[in-house]
Amino acid sequence: MAKRDYYEVLGVGKTATLDEIKKAYRKLAIANHPDRNPGDKAAEDRFKEATEAYDVLGDEKKRKMYDQYGFAGVDGANGGGHDYSNVYRDFSDIFGGGFGGGGFEDIFSSFFGGGGGRSQGRGGQRGPEAGSSLRYDVDIDFKDAVFGTKIEVAYSHQVACDVCHGSGSEGGSGTKVCPTCNGSGQVRRNSGFFAIASACPTCGGSGHVIENPCSSCHGTGLKRKQQKVKVSIPAGVDTGSRVVLRGMGDAGPNGGPAGDLYVYINVKPHKYFVRQDYDLFCQIPISITQASLGGEIKVPTIDGNSIKVNIPSGIQSGKMLRVKGRGVTKLNTTDRGDMYIKLQVQIPKRLGMKAKKLMQELSAALGEDESPNPVPFEA
Repeated sequence: MAKRDYYEVLGVGKTATLDEIKKAYRKLAIANHPDRNPGDKAAEDRFKEATEAYDVLGDEKKRKMYDQYGFAGVDGANGGGHDYSNVYRDFSDIFGGGFGGGGFEDIFSSFFGGGGGRSQGRGGQRGPEAGSSLRYDVDIDFKDAVFGTKIEVAYSHQVACDVCHGSGSEGGSGTKVCPTCNGSGQVRRNSGFFAIASACPTCGGSGHVIENPCSSCHGTGLKRKQQKVKVSIPAGVDTGSRVVLRGMGDAGPNGGPAGDLYVYINVKPHKYFVRQDYDLFCQIPISITQASLGGEIKVPTIDGNSIKVNIPSGIQSGKMLRVKGRGVTKLNTTDRGDMYIKLQVQIPKRLGMKAKKLMQELSAALGEDESPNPVPFEA
């Protein structure tokens, strides 16, 4: 069968960067790995094909020769072509060895820059690890988002065991070398195509086990605790904003630093006001006479009081009035956005005899046209 172009095999363009080539190969290698697809000859062939392509395109000199001369430029360098079913008996042949962890996905992640989140000391023993960060969702009133507030949240998190002080051992008995892996933190198994190194199931890859586990935390060094904490919500937050409390998440294993607590905010809607960035919008009804004659009206604000607003005579329904500095407090400042008032002219549905007569006189005085011409449509 004729060979496919190496760029086509990996699904990348000829201008692809080395990082893009690595990512493409990693995806194909994990998906078609024989250990994940036992007995699937087609997957094994795809794995070999991808590995061969990466062997060339992942090497700057080989790639240059391939780009210039095609397969003829690299076949000589590969000794007439590799038999990839025999060459790569172990991942150390591909990646240079020295990879621990939990199987081929972890090994690929280590090689391609994605793995190794845990620190290890000598003999594979894990060092301190950072604790998990936690999320807490809270609902606050619209007005509290505008001006800020303080709330109290109750949540559960992991803390260091108060009996063993986080060591996990009873009475400070300490640890011993894992009898399963002899302190290496790894066990190996043959899987036909590869010899796979994975984390030791007994010690979890640490290389050591607790000799006498703490009876309170069962050797984990951690216990769950309910806690209440006060949270300051700054003025100007909106739905989706978050407040971070450093070190208030889960405690880290082996004495590692605690994670953080992320308090995510959801702002309840207001009955009258709508927010856009730091500006507030409301709608106020006015009568025909107020719109025609103009005047002064009182308008409620988010502060809880009222302000006087002048209505220009002849104002049309839907027009906006702006009141500066009556909007939402801007984050980390004392400045505020503006308040916009949309005027809605109310048309009375019923008129008394006196009101009807006055309206007829007004119509006559204005000389209203019974056949008005159309005007441009406004959406």
